[in-house]
Amino acid sequence: MRQWLKAGVIEDGRFAPTEEGAPQGGVISPLLMNVVLHGMEAAAGVRYYDTGTNAGKTVPNCPVVVRYADDLIALCHSREQAEQVKARLAEWLAPRGLVFNEDKTRITHLEAGVDFLGFSIHRYANGKLLTKPSNDAVRRIRRRLSAEAKALRGANADAVISKINPIIVGWAAYYRIGVSKRVFNALDAHVWRLAYKWARLTHPNKSTRWVIARYFGKFNPARQDGWVFGSQETGFYLRKFAWTPIVRHRMVAGTASPDDPDLTDYWSQRRRRSNPPMDTAMRRLLHAQHGRCPLCRGLLLHADREPQSPPEWEQWLTATRKAIRRHAVTVWGAGTPDERVATRLIHAHCHRRLTGEGKDPQHLPAREPPGLA
Repeated sequence: MRQWLKAGVIEDGRFAPTEEGAPQGGVISPLLMNVVLHGMEAAAGVRYYDTGTNAGKTVPNCPVVVRYADDLIALCHSREQAEQVKARLAEWLAPRGLVFNEDKTRITHLEAGVDFLGFSIHRYANGKLLTKPSNDAVRRIRRRLSAEAKALRGANADAVISKINPIIVGWAAYYRIGVSKRVFNALDAHVWRLAYKWARLTHPNKSTRWVIARYFGKFNPARQDGWVFGSQETGFYLRKFAWTPIVRHRMVAGTASPDDPDLTDYWSQRRRRSNPPMDTAMRRLLHAQHGRCPLCRGLLLHADREPQSPPEWEQWLTATRKAIRRHAVTVWGAGTPDERVATRLIHAHCHRRLTGEGKDPQHLPAREPPGLA
């Protein structure tokens, strides 16, 4: 790996040396860490059953190591075992030119709690183990929402909704696998205060009653909530953290890796079982269309893996919103004239092609022949 990184690059017949290495936070950094740190579990003493009904499960009394890029947590049965695992890993990392960051490395008991990848893992006195959003993660999202709301002073309601919605839905999508409902409700209260403050600063000469009537109401028809922030002109509204349902994380089978080409079907089925953080109507349309655009037959959503952090979820949601449009199409052979107009999800570029060329809504069969999707 060291030789490959220093080998240089040949592009258009010209040789360019690579002397500075991969940039900090570069997109290839996680992949490089996965290659370099492959085998860390075995070095820590983790053992799995290979056969039988327990295949893929850890052998009793051995540690468990969970790693994401260069972040890892080792779960041990005693402090002595934890110290042994740390010593083994330090010895295993040395030939690779790597060492532990002692400022971020510590041995603690689960009853005291530990933070990992934005989650707080805590075992309580009653023996219950809960995984919640960490306090640091909650403080970061509160500060970001406050900064975004402050920066949007002077903008209209649609701009506020367009900017804040991906942040809310992306953060909630990442933390929906934990015990997060109470945190979601607290963040919704924080967002409401920010939205109300924005509205009062936007209309300083208007009364409280006028501001509430203008920007708050039952904008979401699926919710009996009269305190949703929205736009009277467009009907767009600000989503809430608590609207994201809690979905428990499914354990990955054994040593299954998303980088293993032999397990492509396994990871595809895992992604298919998990609902993307979209509204119910869009999910139903995706399911009815088998995830494909009815005009070009291409896939509407492209993701070889699920986003792994709140920023990745935010980027995915923003890209999806720009790439997919709802469009009224004429369905051939559907019955009465009123029944022939149906809503379909299509690509944004297909929508631009239709509207740009001034064509009528696309004619589609009422039911797609089997095998096309």
